[in-house]
Amino acid sequence: MRHAVIMAGGSGTRLWPLSREVKPKQLLHIFEGRSLLRQAYERLRGLLPPEQIYVVTAGDYMPAMRAELPELPAENFLAEPCPRDTANAVGLAAHLLAARDPEGTMGVFTADHIIKPMEVFCRTLEKGFDAAERFADALVTFGITPRSPHTGYGYIYRGARLREGIYEIQQFVEKPDPPTAEQYFASSEYYWNSGMFAWRIPTIIGQIAKHQPRIHAGLREVAAHLPDADAADAVRARFAELPRISIDFAVMERADRVIAVEMPCDWLDVGSWTALGEVFTPDAAGNVVAAPNVVALNAARNILVSESDHLVAAVGVEGLIVVHADDVTLVCRKEDAQHIKDLVQKVRTLHEDRYT
Repeated sequence: MRHAVIMAGGSGTRLWPLSREVKPKQLLHIFEGRSLLRQAYERLRGLLPPEQIYVVTAGDYMPAMRAELPELPAENFLAEPCPRDTANAVGLAAHLLAARDPEGTMGVFTADHIIKPMEVFCRTLEKGFDAAERFADALVTFGITPRSPHTGYGYIYRGARLREGIYEIQQFVEKPDPPTAEQYFASSEYYWNSGMFAWRIPTIIGQIAKHQPRIHAGLREVAAHLPDADAADAVRARFAELPRISIDFAVMERADRVIAVEMPCDWLDVGSWTALGEVFTPDAAGNVVAAPNVVALNAARNILVSESDHLVAAVGVEGLIVVHADDVTLVCRKEDAQHIKDLVQKVRTLHEDRYT
């Protein structure tokens, strides 16, 4: 059987102040009126029934996630004992699915992507599941055909062609500098690393055991005791002992065999406010508006955001990000967007959790 797991545990601090600990970015409704989690779920519903779709999230988010996807079976929401990055979240999901379907196939997706068109996504997803089952010893990653020499994404260097749109992987490459990104874009042999995967459940468990034996041992213990409410504190403590590491660094870059399935979709990782320029069509002055009530005068190339009807008014400003929340207003230059995460840490130091 085929299963799809949506990773929805991050708090998304780069989209602060709308994205908070109590309402992470995957639950925001500023993207086409639907949350990113809802969009991820509906994409997968194009291929799989609700019973085969799962959401991995933080325990504190569980009520909000269930409210967002009430049609998903309650037992398909999997709570991380505590945040330990994607290697542990993916591994825990694999162990829990193995208890239900030991020889199944598992896809992993994130709740902060915008992907279009849905029909192409579903065809590619099916192709990825087929590849994971045909090449059962391999881990499958979905490579996005680059639309530009983007420096904000990791890249995948493809190797030998196995079938149409399916390639061996030669190398995972970190985010490049601009000249290197230009070379990758011109070569047509590189994909953007989407962070989406497919594999047979025993294959990913075996690769974690081989390349991260400490994580594997801990996950086996946690998965065995997770259903026991009386063991919750012990489970959380054991999970917290595991190394905090991503699935890319822990397994994908070390795996015995990785293949790529080309995904020729419009794809966007909504990782910062500047990404909204690729989601919304700018106005004549280049302003990106994601708010119901905005007035701009002699203002250009700004990003103006609000979830409420609060009026956002801008005059004579250029290249700013302005985000209104009920109790916080963020103002920064677009080129400083990468520092929002640091700002959130400073706010937390000064005000504890009041605004974060």
